Order: sequence, then C-alpha cells, then structure tokens
Amino acid sequence: MTSEKTRTLMPLTDLPLDELREYRPEVPAPADFDDFWARTLATARAAAGQPATYTPVTDSPLAAVDVFDVRFPGWGGQPIAAWLLLPRGARGPLPAVVQYIGYSGGRGLHTEHLLWSAAGYAHLIVDSRGQGHDTPDPDPVPFPQHVRGFMTRGIEDPEHYYYRRIMTDCVRAVDALREHPAIDPARVIVAGGSQGGGLALSTAGLLGDAVAAALVDVPFLCHYRRSADIASAGPYPEIADYLGVHQRENPDRAFRTLSYFDGLHFAPRAGAPTLFSVALMDPVCPPSTVFAAYNRYAGEKDITVWQFGDHAGGRASQPVEQLRWLGARGLGGATLS
Repeated sequence: MTSEKTRTLMPLTDLPLDELREYRPEVPAPADFDDFWARTLATARAAAGQPATYTPVTDSPLAAVDVFDVRFPGWGGQPIAAWLLLPRGARGPLPAVVQYIGYSGGRGLHTEHLLWSAAGYAHLIVDSRGQGHDTPDPDPVPFPQHVRGFMTRGIEDPEHYYYRRIMTDCVRAVDALREHPAIDPARVIVAGGSQGGGLALSTAGLLGDAVAAALVDVPFLCHYRRSADIASAGPYPEIADYLGVHQRENPDRAFRTLSYFDGLHFAPRAGAPTLFSVALMDPVCPPSTVFAAYNRYAGEKDITVWQFGDHAGGRASQPVEQLRWLGARGLGGATLS
C-alpha cells in the first residue's frame, strides 16, 4: 500500500496518484438507465420458475467444509451453476460472501475456494455463463459481428448485450442465497476481482440495502470509453478491434450500449460499504478507470493502492486487508467450534 511520502515517486502506467484521487470524468448515464435495469430484474425474477437447489457433494475430500453443488435461476430463469461452501460446525446464521469470477473463468473446482469458509463465512462461488464449463450462454439472438471473447457480443443493442445477462445472474445469486436457511440475509457480501470486481460493483449498485458490503478488486467493466483508448492488455482491446472493423466512422452506437453496463453508473447507486483495490502498474484495468468508479461511489468507501502491482493487484495480501476491513465493520466470520 502507499503512503503520502511515496505516492509521487512511483513509475506510472496512467495518471499520478494525486490526480487519480480527484479523477471524476463527466460520463452521463443513459436517461433510462434505472428503468432499463428495473425492467431487466423484474423480468428475470418473474421467469425464475423453480427455486435454487443445493445438492450435497458427498465425495468431497474436505473434512471441515460442507459442499453443495448449486443451481439457481438467473437470466430468463436459466440455471446458473455455483458452489456453496459452509464451514462445518459454525454457529449460524452465517455471514456470506458471494464471489464472482474473472474474465474467461468459471467456478472451477470447489477445492480451489477455501479461504472464506476457513474464515467462518458461507461462500457462494458463481459460475460465469458461457465462460465457465458448467453454465452455457444460450444467446437470445445470433451475433454475426463480434470479435473473440465476450466484450462485443450483442454490442449493437443493450437489450441483447452479453453483460446484461451475466449481471442479472449475479443479482439473482444474491437473491437466492439470502433465502437459504443457513444464511443471515443482512450480512451478504459481494466480492470479486477484475471482471468479478466489476460484477460485484454492479450488483451492489443494483441491490442497494440487500448487500451488506462490496469487495471490489482491480475492477473491470468501468469507464469503457477510456479503457478502450488506453488499456494495452486484457479484454478491453476487443472493443477497439471490433470498432476498427464494424463501426469505424461512428462508434457511438457501441458506447451507448456499453453505458448501460458501466461501473461509473452503478457506483453512485451503491450504498453498501466498499473496499476497492487498484494496482498502479495495471495494463488491463487502468488505474484511472478504477478511480473513476471509486470516486463516484455513494456509500462508505476505502481503497487499497498497490504501487507496483500489475493486474494481480495485491495478490495474497489483499484478502488479509479484506478480512480485517470486514471485521472492523462487524462483518467478521462466524465462530468455528
């Protein structure tokens, strides 16, 4: 983390830290932003059909964690995969962490995700539709014009853009977990890094008081316009590649679509306490795009700044910061027997 004495001495990939702390670009939200998302979530909830299912994983090699293979209804009522890990012997109802995954990843194996349950939290690890192996993404319309990856799927129209579906899934994950009998619905925390950080931010903005805290690490999906201009690695160049072929003369249509999914517009609508992180040597999610969202965040907020961090941010040190930060706000893990 930085100190006041060292801020201006670091190598930079973006603006100096003092300027980042004041960086507030004027990027207006679409006039119908709130209506768009209210309609989106109402439609998803109406299409839910069956409630979430939690199937015990009886062959797990873990001795201190109860593991469940989860399916909950997401966008269009489609089943979204997740793992639920409950610390065995914890006194409930439990605080819970809902974790969203980075770009091109999925929920993986349940044995990859042991920190939060070891700290006394219920832990829901949400698969990413089309990216993880266990949740397909049935495209509602064909996409004859998109480049590799997911950034430009449906970019011609916000109704059909990929991130409309996955952001809806993330909200529905919290909806489902808050109804689980082992969970304290007043202590549900959303978390993630990179794409997962952007999804935690959007979920906090969409759910308001239903989220107790948000852990937003090196977030993706923020300030798309600047990101497309300056990010030198990662998924943002997919946007530039697409526009270089399909909307060379007038990129406004694509950026209008992206504006419905920009962390800059979710941040002012989020009231839960949040801990961001940013890495000043990050070529994937440039620091100015992270601070653009952070500086707009409406709730109580803190940010951990990693001077020489790349897109991995603080690596294993950031969860330590998160656990301490949560504990200081009365959101520590349950006592384990």
